[in-house]
Amino acid sequence: MNAGLVILAVIALATLGYFVGRARALAKAGGDIRGLHSLPNYYGQTVFLFTAVPALLVCVGWLLLQPLYVEHRVSDMITPADIAEGSSQSLVMADIRRIATGLDTAVARGALTGADLSSLSADATDVRALLAGVGVALASEVKGSVLAAAKEYRAATATLKMAMSVVVILIALAGFVLSLRRLRPDFRARNVSETAIKALLILASSVAILTTVGIIFSLVFETANFFGLHSAADFFFGLTWNPQFRGGSDLGILPLLWGTLYVSFVALLFAVPIGLLVAIYLSEYASNRVRTIVKPAVEILAGIPTIVYGLFALITVGPLLRDYFAQPLGLGTSSSSVLTAGLVMGVMLIPFVSSLSDDVINAVPQSMRDGSYGLGATQSETVKQVILPAALPGIVGAILLAASRAIGETMIVVMGAGAAAKLSLNPLEAMTTITVKIVSQLTGDTEFASPETLVAFALGLSLFVVTLGLNVLALYIVRKYREQYE
Repeated sequence: MNAGLVILAVIALATLGYFVGRARALAKAGGDIRGLHSLPNYYGQTVFLFTAVPALLVCVGWLLLQPLYVEHRVSDMITPADIAEGSSQSLVMADIRRIATGLDTAVARGALTGADLSSLSADATDVRALLAGVGVALASEVKGSVLAAAKEYRAATATLKMAMSVVVILIALAGFVLSLRRLRPDFRARNVSETAIKALLILASSVAILTTVGIIFSLVFETANFFGLHSAADFFFGLTWNPQFRGGSDLGILPLLWGTLYVSFVALLFAVPIGLLVAIYLSEYASNRVRTIVKPAVEILAGIPTIVYGLFALITVGPLLRDYFAQPLGLGTSSSSVLTAGLVMGVMLIPFVSSLSDDVINAVPQSMRDGSYGLGATQSETVKQVILPAALPGIVGAILLAASRAIGETMIVVMGAGAAAKLSLNPLEAMTTITVKIVSQLTGDTEFASPETLVAFALGLSLFVVTLGLNVLALYIVRKYREQYE
């Protein structure tokens, strides 16, 4: 029985337990609800929880640990002779998993019987042809030891799946029976149910924290492996980015960091003034009718996929800048440039700046406006000398949040700025960013054992630190602003 059917069986049993537990509680109280400590539904929920939760926890834990155990058991069957030149044990294990999956499919389709499977050998049968017939392709011939390991992998997985099904169902049945036996009129079922709901809410609120911790640990671990193979000083202070998977790589982050900051600066230089002017107009000058039309229209820009922005940069903005600015001025001949990516990214960032700034400006107390008008100030003077200074912390927070979004952008840079890692001040030249190189270093069949691949994690950790710093600064400023005016 596969995991999906086991989970459905547990949920079905727990649902049955809900109705049985509710009826049993009423029967214990002689049909009078006033004789129960809690409402009947709480007794049903208690049976449901004791039936489902322990069994599902065991099921999830089993599913997480089973592949690790099976691969550890099968990896002992792989000898150095099974690992071809240029390959690795992880790639051999990937072939073993594919062969085991193919054998399962062949047996399920009737192309292979149990007796044939036990006598199947790499020497006597074209295993590649058999697997190709069920949609599994292998890059090399199947060795006898690899086929034996795949058969062991399949057998161990099937045995453990069956054991999991039995154990999980037994735990669910035990929870079902024990929870029913605990039901009494004075049983505090509501307390049990509310405690379980509280634990669920705590778990849900911890998802973001646990996800962040997992990301940090994975990045730190792989970055430590990278610095064990490559000099940290060369990475942080190197002026050249030239990865060579055959060795002799120059992996300096400074050209990538410069490209990232340069493109982000151009984007903010375009987005901040326009977004701020839009926010001032909508909050101080526009009528309600205009505001209801313009504000959603501007915010639509935030919902456009970044790949669409990238196509716009590649097809429209890039050639226009090349033909009318770069070539006539002798500053470049490519349609990919920092200015191309920066302008298109700036269009994408306008709603981030305008919407947040608009909310911040509207939060300024009306009494400050009235006081300014009472002193004889005009509307423009009130905006410049009263409203904007009062809203400045929130506006700065909006700008920093937009900067964090710009630093992490990938698709627009890939299609608009190019892939050249260089230190240059010319905005009409092609450059690249950290996010683009992270993608390029991890694209294709890569093995996480070379500095050229592991450098992606070091780049990711560096970008994470920069973005996290900007987010923390923005949240601090916004929080300070809210404390002042709420």
